[in-house]
Amino acid sequence: MNDVAIDHRKRERPIVLVTGPTKTIKFAWWATRFQLWRAGLRGVYLSPGKGTIPDILHGVIIGGGNDIDPKHYGATGSGGAVYDAARDQLELEVIALALKKKLPMLGICRGAQLINVSRGGTLIGDLRPLRKLTPNRNSIFPIKQATIKSGSYLNEIFSKQHVQVNSLHNQAVDKLGDGLDVVGHDDDGFVQAIESSDRQFVIGVQWHPEYLIFEPIQSKLFNALAVAANKFRNP
Repeated sequence: MNDVAIDHRKRERPIVLVTGPTKTIKFAWWATRFQLWRAGLRGVYLSPGKGTIPDILHGVIIGGGNDIDPKHYGATGSGGAVYDAARDQLELEVIALALKKKLPMLGICRGAQLINVSRGGTLIGDLRPLRKLTPNRNSIFPIKQATIKSGSYLNEIFSKQHVQVNSLHNQAVDKLGDGLDVVGHDDDGFVQAIESSDRQFVIGVQWHPEYLIFEPIQSKLFNALAVAANKFRNP
């Protein structure tokens, strides 16, 4: 019976916690859950006041959404944005937990920014007036190019230096946080990707790969997360 139980556990998909907003319609979560399922992972959703962190966990995704309150990186002003204090706090706690346990972690858009902030970095509060060469509009479809740093972990995942990406953000990484490297820029020079300096699977992308379901190169990011989650489960 013990052998059967062990075999059953081996067949179970690694569990990835996905954070996001508390709302009825969760397009980003549904898309992320599908991408995780396709990569052989099982997503579990967590938002302020809803859900709990599973006892068994093999990876984390900090999802996209509202701008981050500037108070978390020592700035003031709002730029006309609406902030979610409960979500900021919850996700900072999840990031701290993931870093402590060395869980594979992917930050998407806001998630990438918050990983940077959690390491003492800062953000450009509103980059819309600063864009010159990239589209100043939001789109879930690819509308610009990210140039990925040669030799980076992300470059190894994509096996490409230029990736077409979508854009749904007003903020972006400014001062880089401790232990992180910038590994992607757009044509305006704004940060499009960061990763851990120690080659742990801590990656943040400024775009939304979950929506690019029909872009095979974006699936490589979730597949790489699956490899890292399986290694975490079976070191």
